[in-house]
Amino acid sequence: MSGSRKYSISLPEDLAESVRAQVGQGGFSAYVAEALEHRVAMEKLREIADDYETRHDALTRDEVEAARAILRHDHRKTGAAAA
Repeated sequence: MSGSRKYSISLPEDLAESVRAQVGQGGFSAYVAEALEHRVAMEKLREIADDYETRHDALTRDEVEAARAILRHDHRKTGAAAA
C-alpha cells in the first residue's frame, strides 16, 4: 500500500468500540484498512466472475465452492490435496 492519508469517517459506536477492544488504539486504522482492502478485492472478484459469466455459462455450484476453498487456502476442497 502506498502512503497514508488521514480521513474522517463515521461508524456505529458499538462497532467501533468492539474493534477497538480487540485491536487496541494503535491497531484500529490497520484493521479498518484491512477490511476495506478485503471488500475491494471481493468486489473485483465479483466483477471477474460477472465478466466470465457474460462470456460463458454461469458458474456451477462446484466451481464457486472450489474458488471459495482456494480463497480460504483450503486445498482439500479443490482436489489439490488428493494429487
